[in-house]
Amino acid sequence: MSASSISSPWWDRTVLLAMAVVLAVLPFTTSGYVLYVVNLLMVFTVLALGMHLVIGETGQFALSHAAFFGIGIYTAGLINNQWQPPFLVSILAGAVLSAVLGWVIGLLALRMRDIYLALATFAFGEAMQWVFLNWERVTNGSNGLQMKPASLGGYQLMNDLQAYPFVVTIAALMLWLTVALSRSRLGSSFRAVRESDVAAIAMGVNTRVVKVTAFVLSAAFAGVAGGMYTLFTSFIHPESLGFQTTILILTMVVVGGLGSVRGAVAGAIVFGLVSELLRQAPSYQEIIYGGILMLFMMFLPKGMASLFAARRKQQRAASVAVMEKQA
Repeated sequence: MSASSISSPWWDRTVLLAMAVVLAVLPFTTSGYVLYVVNLLMVFTVLALGMHLVIGETGQFALSHAAFFGIGIYTAGLINNQWQPPFLVSILAGAVLSAVLGWVIGLLALRMRDIYLALATFAFGEAMQWVFLNWERVTNGSNGLQMKPASLGGYQLMNDLQAYPFVVTIAALMLWLTVALSRSRLGSSFRAVRESDVAAIAMGVNTRVVKVTAFVLSAAFAGVAGGMYTLFTSFIHPESLGFQTTILILTMVVVGGLGSVRGAVAGAIVFGLVSELLRQAPSYQEIIYGGILMLFMMFLPKGMASLFAARRKQQRAASVAVMEKQA
């Protein structure tokens, strides 16, 4: 067995192919509830990828993701209720508005780091939830917002099955975009800023532009996730967009593995399922997520992605030893 036969790209392609087959077969073999859960996992995946860009890639500890998610939901839902354009227009509008607000927050956050940045973005998230709860003329406040079915070319998405192919396609596109960004020059700049601002400046990286760009992209991802959510749900309540949602997304990224696209996706799937299992115990969710975060930070700080990396490293070492013996 050669080292190339167990390389990461081969493994990635195999996993992606297996996931594609499962997702393609799923609508023909499962019930509506399962499809709802899968749709929800796709939304969580896009949310986790967005937080991965700002925290995992750039090292900016922002806690405003649930707010941008809510902006995407309310923007897409309100536009659809009022004019019922093709849902791609509604999703794009939510992503653009989230990106603009992300740009503003990014500019304000340039002077802050670490805990100060976390507190500032947390305050923005709490302020936005207050807006969702109290701007009754627009959001319907604590009564929640009822949303009309999304449509595309006269075709209305009335249930989870009809929304499923569009949700999965958008999630796949956002995953592709994340990988492309990670491998691009911008992704290298993100990681340079994460490691050291001083070193990044010495390398010619404009750290201000890079940090703001990370905030804008992360917010846009959250806005897209919010628009995706409106494709298969007809109701949103502000209480579901609070700090608990931020902690859930943060747990996905940290436990999955900071700085790892694979880890963000794995964390979104695993903890998306966990959140669904804990739906009947909402009072204990934050405690459970906090406990999981503490355990991983203590015993596996690099997250689940480090387990896969260690396994691949062992396999490569074993293959090299076999090749040396054969030589």
